[in-house]
Amino acid sequence: MSLTIGQPAPQFTLFSSDKKEVSLADFKGRKVVVHFFPLAFTGVCTTQLCTMRDSFGYYDGLGATILGISVDSLFSLDKFKEENNYQFDLLSDFNKEVSAAYGALYADFAFGMKGVSKRAAFVIDEEQNIIYAEVLENAGDLPDFAAIAEKVK
Repeated sequence: MSLTIGQPAPQFTLFSSDKKEVSLADFKGRKVVVHFFPLAFTGVCTTQLCTMRDSFGYYDGLGATILGISVDSLFSLDKFKEENNYQFDLLSDFNKEVSAAYGALYADFAFGMKGVSKRAAFVIDEEQNIIYAEVLENAGDLPDFAAIAEKVK
């Protein structure tokens, strides 16, 4: 299922790397940038999230929240966040429900792995509608960071 611009964002509640429940509804009234990524500690995923880390001041200055989501365990995500000094929450979609709801789930990934998050980016407005959606089929590609930044403005 692919999400379209203007559609309400699928609601979710996931555990963060800090072992706390985080719900999309918690951020009503703020823009939210959601980054799905296949696997912690891999090169392109690290680049994707480090780009957001390095741009954190821009998004924070505009009152936007950044969330990273993968199917990794919250324990792996905790170490990944610590090692890379991410200032935003990493959420574990271990059961793959949120990735599927956002159309960002590989049925088959590399090395025989099944049910891995696709690399994707969404911008959700203050009313929790999708205003930007990018789901990448090639895990080696990065999202369009300039387009994401423009939508948050």
